[in-house]
Amino acid sequence: MGQRSDRFHVQVAVGEHGIDVRAVGEIDIATVGALRSALWAAPARPVLRLDLSGVRLLSAAGVRALAAAHLRLRAQGGELVLVDPDPVVARVLRVTGLHRVVPVVRSAGSTDAQVPSAVRSRAEVSRPQAPARPVATAPASDPYVPPVSPAPALLAA
Repeated sequence: MGQRSDRFHVQVAVGEHGIDVRAVGEIDIATVGALRSALWAAPARPVLRLDLSGVRLLSAAGVRALAAAHLRLRAQGGELVLVDPDPVVARVLRVTGLHRVVPVVRSAGSTDAQVPSAVRSRAEVSRPQAPARPVATAPASDPYVPPVSPAPALLAA
């Protein structure tokens, strides 16, 4: 299964535990429809691995399509994994922050054994947690902060 044009083509292979999608060419506004169609047409599996090693260009339209595919797969209980992005594409993923949301792995191929086991099921995926923000409190001796009175005292007045 696959779609082909002069600038971009995509191949889809369906496995027992996952889907392997290989994209080759440029993902921009003119070609993103083919990528989106391939990702949306893929049957439900725990993992969809998108091999980006053959992608030379990833535009904002491509980033949006990847983010939408990630959300769609998560809603279905699956996971999108980006495999072997070209250095230019990896830079786009870093600059946009998509690498913090969608797992990016480096491997020689895209088999189940080479995808981290934590990514195989959504329940096991751990996302980096943002550090807790400290709550701003004023020192007790600050003359500009009025004392806080309990809520029942306000109701009694």
